[in-house]
Amino acid sequence: MSVERTYGPTALLTPANMMTAFRLIVAPFFIYLIIFERISWWTTVVGLSVAASDYFDGIIARRHGTTTSGAFLDPLADKVIVLGGLYAIIISRPHGITFFVIPAIIITLREIWMSVFRARAARQGISIPASRLAKWKTFVQDWGIGFCVLPITGHHLAFAFVTIWIAVVLTVYTGWQYYHVGKRVVAGAR
Repeated sequence: MSVERTYGPTALLTPANMMTAFRLIVAPFFIYLIIFERISWWTTVVGLSVAASDYFDGIIARRHGTTTSGAFLDPLADKVIVLGGLYAIIISRPHGITFFVIPAIIITLREIWMSVFRARAARQGISIPASRLAKWKTFVQDWGIGFCVLPITGHHLAFAFVTIWIAVVLTVYTGWQYYHVGKRVVAGAR
């Protein structure tokens, strides 16, 4: 099935980018809710709407054509939501430090490293697209945060703990994957 591009690769005001902008605008409110409301249905609903918009903006982008602005903004929104959510959990729960500080540090370091790596590749005109497994990684990270705020599971952190550590493994593995694929792409472009 071929995709008919509705928007060119340099388009900025696309439906997918508007959904990504929604995520970036709502992210501080979600982080606020995690810190001050902690476990609540409001926090869950806002988090679910942010996660759903991430899923749907990908579908819309593939249907209408991906853009360079979307390739930058979408991962940025993911980083703001995931890292902001993890650090909000650490701040809002005294015992959250025990469970989440190591995963938060590992995920943060990987995201910084990948951002630098992608920026260097971009300066050479090379784009390193997200893999399917990296999209699953973000999905698992979102669920790890979701288990912390969902009233059904929020008081029993076993679900969140296991899910976050699965996300850490996926985070490290996909970072390694990006690095090796990116190295080959950069070497092939020379």
